[in-house]
Amino acid sequence: MKKIALIGTLLIFISAFFVFDLNTYLTLDGLKQSTDRFNLWYQQSPFLVSVLFFGLYVVIAGFSLPGAAIMTIAAGALFGLFWGTVIASFASTLGATLAFLTSRYLFRELVQTHFRTRLKTVNEGIARDGMFYLFTLRLVPVFPFFLVNLLAGLTPISIRKFYWVSQVGMLAGTLVYVNAGTQLARLTGLSGILSPAMLASFTLLGLFPYLTKQLLSILQHRRVYAKWQRPASFDRNLIVIGGGAAGLVTAYIAAAVKAKVTLIETHKMGGDCLNYGCVPSKALIKSAKLAHQMRHGENYGLNNQSPEFSFKNVMARVNAIIRQIEPHDSAERYTKLGVEVLHGYARIVDPWTIEIQPHDGPPQRLTTRSIVIATGAQPFIPALPGLEEVGYLTSDTLWSAFSARDSLPARLLILGGGPIGCELSQCLARLGAQVTQIEMGPRILSREDEEVSLLAQEHLTRDGVTVLTASKPLRCERRGHRKIMVIDQQGNERELEFDELICAVGRVARLSGFGLEELGIPTQRTVITNAYLETLYPNIYAAGDVAGPYQFTHTAGHQAWYAAVNALFGQFKKFKVDYSVIPWATFIDPEIARVGLNEQDAKAQNIACEVTTFHLQDLDRAIADSATPGFIKVLTLPGKDHILGVTIVGEHAADLLAEFTLAMKHGIGLNKLLATIHIYPTLSEANKYVAGEWKRQHAPERILRWLARYHQWRRGKS
Repeated sequence: MKKIALIGTLLIFISAFFVFDLNTYLTLDGLKQSTDRFNLWYQQSPFLVSVLFFGLYVVIAGFSLPGAAIMTIAAGALFGLFWGTVIASFASTLGATLAFLTSRYLFRELVQTHFRTRLKTVNEGIARDGMFYLFTLRLVPVFPFFLVNLLAGLTPISIRKFYWVSQVGMLAGTLVYVNAGTQLARLTGLSGILSPAMLASFTLLGLFPYLTKQLLSILQHRRVYAKWQRPASFDRNLIVIGGGAAGLVTAYIAAAVKAKVTLIETHKMGGDCLNYGCVPSKALIKSAKLAHQMRHGENYGLNNQSPEFSFKNVMARVNAIIRQIEPHDSAERYTKLGVEVLHGYARIVDPWTIEIQPHDGPPQRLTTRSIVIATGAQPFIPALPGLEEVGYLTSDTLWSAFSARDSLPARLLILGGGPIGCELSQCLARLGAQVTQIEMGPRILSREDEEVSLLAQEHLTRDGVTVLTASKPLRCERRGHRKIMVIDQQGNERELEFDELICAVGRVARLSGFGLEELGIPTQRTVITNAYLETLYPNIYAAGDVAGPYQFTHTAGHQAWYAAVNALFGQFKKFKVDYSVIPWATFIDPEIARVGLNEQDAKAQNIACEVTTFHLQDLDRAIADSATPGFIKVLTLPGKDHILGVTIVGEHAADLLAEFTLAMKHGIGLNKLLATIHIYPTLSEANKYVAGEWKRQHAPERILRWLARYHQWRRGKS
């Protein structure tokens, strides 16, 4: 109500300004006609006239009324060059700040909330370079000053910065107009104040901050490269280190645009995803799911059956699937695409030189204009006393270890309650192992909402997994042939005996052995890059798990496009990586898929939202498939159908999420999803039904009551 009242007051004031033709006084002719009268008043009461003039100027600028330029000229005509500049400079800045604050109070929350995703990059740019943007606009008179005030109020720039940058930035233009006011009698129009040459000068002055910034960037680059000798020519346009998802896509794009590109892989083409992660785990999950369905045949009107299988054959199928997909990522395929593929260890010698040590033969050196580091990540091994003595497997090594076994280990201990730990725990328990899963935190899948975590734990427990949360591993011990882990459960020590231990507590970037230390490229948990994926050296990029912030195959491929394009064409145009809409999934049963915000994220970031939920138990296809556990939860702006985030739990959740990912990427709201025809009976109808649930919650009750009366009247009822 306060905002509505303020808007009403502003509209009344602005309307009165034009209704009573007050704007006629703020023209050059009006100023000339009033000069003698103003001078007389000034001679009689110089202080009072100065204060009134100052206040009037603040009001005109604060209400964004036309006439600020005339007021500046009037300051010169009335008070002379010095005092006119002082009065006009401070009055215009105070008025601009008033307009800035009004815009911020009335509209910033609405604009920032409604366009939060789209404005994220803009806000980051303002936080980083806001003063440069504002200073530039203040120095260029062709850009309306009142518009600068209003638009700046919608951004996160601080009031203090806005004020002093405006004070300094407008000073040059103010001085020109005040000086013109001292020559008022000779002025024939405002166009005479700023000649084309003057405007060009101001424009160049406005570009000065950017030119300075670019100069500093060039000097910084020169300093970075100072100790290195740049080659006169280059053997390659691009060299990519690592043949995983990021490296393969980068090399593919480079070859597609006819660049000369070399891809160097130390071990297996396809990286972790093909050989140790996505592909083998999903193959094993499928076998485990089928075994689970056989045990619960009654859910489908069949007899329950205890599946008979050879674990060795299960692993043989996993390896066969890897071999079936291998040609997609093979050296032969990429060679045909135009990529030179070399096997060996790559080390960056200088910013343009790579030394390749083949598995056999002498080392080779190649020069290149640009380098992309795509070395991936590896399992994190905790510093747990006794771990080496008892032995352990990781998500990388368990595949070869299990392939050599005739049967699954009877007792498995899995460290980690994240997606990898949960997927392995459930599928290995379904294949017959006695699985204990240990998580230090209060719940598994801690990045998901609490209800999602609890549902996941419930289903893992149903499948035979013993889930121990709030449990801290203390040490491992070997007692003869027995392997023991000691954990701390709420202050009490507990011993767990196991046959095999799997560490699944996360992955860390591969940073060592590639020459990063020698070149001084900063690293923390990942290679440190800027928004363009550039490292300390602008021609050396990083992409995929080694760069973070996400460790997904699809984000690695996403980053690869930016790395390739920036590396090859960055001298013309660089692109900042867009992380605005990133989906991911955990492939347990039921699947968990998510894009954008969930409730705990929204709460942590203090983002207002509405939550709409549709449960799969009400979906015909889910009922027919006996796949009713789960739900779709959509977060939207309050009162709007704009999607902030979606969490789906249920059968094929990752596939269902694609529609929402597309909608968020292109600003499609729930109303349009509701108006889209979905095939019946399919699981995808759940997406439409959750949109319908949102629509039902926002039904126009008053209109519906009037419609009820209308239909009653049509039936002849009073």
